[in-house]
Amino acid sequence: MKSPPIILPAVRKSRPTHVFIFSVLLLLTIIPLASCSALKTSYHGIKTVVKGTVWIVRGAYQFTKGATKLVYRIGKFTFEVVRAPLDAPLTHDDLQTIDGLPVKEAIRRGLVKTSPYTVKGQYYKPMSVAQAQTYREVGFASWYGEETRRTPGGSMTANGELFNPKALTAAHKYLPLPIHVQVTNLENGKSIIVRVNDRGPFPSKHNPDSGKRIIDLSWGAAAQLGFVTQGTARVLVETIELESA
Repeated sequence: MKSPPIILPAVRKSRPTHVFIFSVLLLLTIIPLASCSALKTSYHGIKTVVKGTVWIVRGAYQFTKGATKLVYRIGKFTFEVVRAPLDAPLTHDDLQTIDGLPVKEAIRRGLVKTSPYTVKGQYYKPMSVAQAQTYREVGFASWYGEETRRTPGGSMTANGELFNPKALTAAHKYLPLPIHVQVTNLENGKSIIVRVNDRGPFPSKHNPDSGKRIIDLSWGAAAQLGFVTQGTARVLVETIELESA
């Protein structure tokens, strides 16, 4: 994102020399600061520092009718999205219904984005798109994906995409699908952008507290944030605003 042009009043011939010199010095001082600020905010995308930060997207980032694959970039991050075949197993087989329908039927009809859903009899109601625009939360992240490596042909996320454990994706219980968020590991300062395309994390019978985590990242995302070995990390998750190049 380029910094807005800095416009100073035109210097007239009748203006004293010292005013002209001051204007030039002011211009030379402001430009490096503005450039530095733009570089920082376009990389980190911190909305709390610069309100209304917009990430530029290169390439289409929504499926068009009949498309089965799309590739796009947000900053330095590349996303490759593939539609999963309807017979692919779900990444979370305990997902029971979406919008009151069988999961695969809801996916086939495109009724996923903000639709309520059930997991093991528990009802979840995602936030609206408008609510998601200001979402910002601190909590613990976990990661998943190791088990899917043994699935022939791959598995399907809750919005019908082919799950790739090496890609920069995530699961969230309440955000609309899909949506992009910035995740910052508060323990080491590392920050990335991920595409939220799945539901979770949910409580497991082995660890009921796992449902308290706010986001479940792919193995690839957790690797970039540096917490694969430890399994969890305290993170900041916030939605980002996108604009086509």
